[in-house]
Amino acid sequence: MRTPTAPTPFRAARTTVRLDALVEDVREAVGRGLPPDLTAYLVGERLGPHLASADLLTDEQCEGDPQHYRQHLLHAERDGSFSVVALVWLPGQQTSIHDHVSWCVTGVHAGEEAERRYRLVSDGATARLVATGDVVNPLGSVCGFAPPGDIHRVRNAGTDKAISIHVYGADIARLGTSVRRVYELPADEL
Repeated sequence: MRTPTAPTPFRAARTTVRLDALVEDVREAVGRGLPPDLTAYLVGERLGPHLASADLLTDEQCEGDPQHYRQHLLHAERDGSFSVVALVWLPGQQTSIHDHVSWCVTGVHAGEEAERRYRLVSDGATARLVATGDVVNPLGSVCGFAPPGDIHRVRNAGTDKAISIHVYGADIARLGTSVRRVYELPADEL
């Protein structure tokens, strides 16, 4: 396992009226001060109605990168309590196997994403990752999680661009990433 290196700082994102409404909805849910799993559930309820809306993102926020999936920071709350990010995936692009620094809610805004979830097992001398499930998240789907137990790899297994909206319970503008650890262990592969 390794800790990810800090990426290049983010630029401020241009916003839309719908994105402003989403941020207000998330702010209300996060402001309740509930435990991470309940907060993720409430945020997921607020994210769902905004997905697949043509007026959520600007054209620039829908741009991918031919080398790797692209992350667009859409909003970072001033108090660091949450961030909203758009991830743009071209066909075949994927993450490393990783876990997260905080709770997260993900909604598929365009296309679909394939996800493999893992469990870390150890016999004391060696450790490996065992796949616990494969999920295809179609357009409009929402899922959430809170560490621990959030190890996964996400990829675009389709033939079209995929875009997902991620809401993290952390200041991604300051941290640069939502990834806590990248796992470089033997793992059941996709």
